[in-house]
Amino acid sequence: MKNDLAKAKFLAFPLFKSKKILITKKQALFSSLIFFFALLGLGGFWFQSRYKFDNKMAVKLQELSNVDYPANPAPLGKNFQRYTNRNLTIIKRDETHFDFVLEATDKNTAKIVIKNVDLELLVPKIPQWAKKDPGLEVIALTDREWNRQQVSFPASSKDIEIIGGDGFEKQNLVEVALANNCLNAGYWEILLFTKEDSNKTLYYQSWFTFPMGHYKNIFEKINNIPYSQHWWRLEHWQDPSGTIVKTDLLRNVIEQKEVTIEFPIDEKIIVSGEQSRKVRTVLARNLTIWKDFYDNKNEIKFATFRPPGFYDQNKPWGNEYWRIGKFDKAILRNIKPIGVEQTLQEVELAFTDTKTGEKNRLFISGVNLKKLPQLPVENYSKGLYMPMGIGIPPFYQSYEELKNNHPDVSPFFSVLLDSQDRWIDHHHLAVDGSVMHLDKDNPNLLHLYLLSYERNTLIAHFLVNL
Repeated sequence: MKNDLAKAKFLAFPLFKSKKILITKKQALFSSLIFFFALLGLGGFWFQSRYKFDNKMAVKLQELSNVDYPANPAPLGKNFQRYTNRNLTIIKRDETHFDFVLEATDKNTAKIVIKNVDLELLVPKIPQWAKKDPGLEVIALTDREWNRQQVSFPASSKDIEIIGGDGFEKQNLVEVALANNCLNAGYWEILLFTKEDSNKTLYYQSWFTFPMGHYKNIFEKINNIPYSQHWWRLEHWQDPSGTIVKTDLLRNVIEQKEVTIEFPIDEKIIVSGEQSRKVRTVLARNLTIWKDFYDNKNEIKFATFRPPGFYDQNKPWGNEYWRIGKFDKAILRNIKPIGVEQTLQEVELAFTDTKTGEKNRLFISGVNLKKLPQLPVENYSKGLYMPMGIGIPPFYQSYEELKNNHPDVSPFFSVLLDSQDRWIDHHHLAVDGSVMHLDKDNPNLLHLYLLSYERNTLIAHFLVNL
């Protein structure tokens, strides 16, 4: 034994600061292997647990009261919280079609089924032309998962079934909505609406985690790539700032011109639509004109939208509005998007970063400007109301509209780039999209608005002479 120890090289470890344990290299290697395989085992258990799935799965719902969620900006009705304590069952019909069954737990509450939903349209799908470039693929997936997609079903639709209850929901339910929240993969939401005094109001809302095993399988089916290539990006907040975005792979420019544009910096802030309900989520005072958003003395923050999908005023979200602090000019282009035959338009807004002097550019592309609705300014929310990204759907649309307009074949894209074509994280900038419509009286005047973080407020109004 003494000879063996004399010949063996060993490692010395202090024990209780007074003794040392002698470990041979073989023992250290063996211990390392045990540790390694233990980690593999734990990893395998975690993977099986996280990505397990069955054709029929009970999924836990989270329901929040007014006390739990005081910052809720939804249009709450007088029957809110009267039909709660539901369970959710998700049933797989085929590789991409699923039923969502809201199960009742008492005789007064109805069982409500959203039938045969094609989740190819709600799980991120990369446009074919974006797959040609790693940067475009990354931005397409990032913005698709970071943007809200809320799909609505009228209660009279063949996709909705209402069973039992005390009769209230059979008589008064007007709309069911399913939302993929603007968070990491899996954070989804169900909303039920009725009408009061001709206004749509919310009477039920719950949050759930869509089964990640099904999510993974759908993703691989519709994208034809391994989920492992992007799982971390989709399930965690990974900021791809600095990614090169090659816009020439998204469209070809036919012609362009600099256009006359106004940004009335002293105009009163315009409020309508969901912005009128989100006053409590804008954490700032004395915001009256557009200029106030770009005044460095005015600290503007927003209630953070966090898992599973609600606003938290105790976790404020800042902004980087200095990146678009000085508006310079606008360029209007006629373009031919990849995969689309018709000629469409693109607007580029050019800004100067008031801290660094960097020239940043916002592209809103793939739009038929002449077919935009003509609206008065106070009805701006009924215009083209779109997130930023590549291959993205609107924030809100009906399921029928979604089925007729697949996001992954849409020519629309919107990105904010610096002078070197590097992607700027518009979420940290605190801009989540744009709104566009033509003037009510002048079809050659385009109104273009910028939406803040989580669409809590408008932060700019541009008038573009077409």
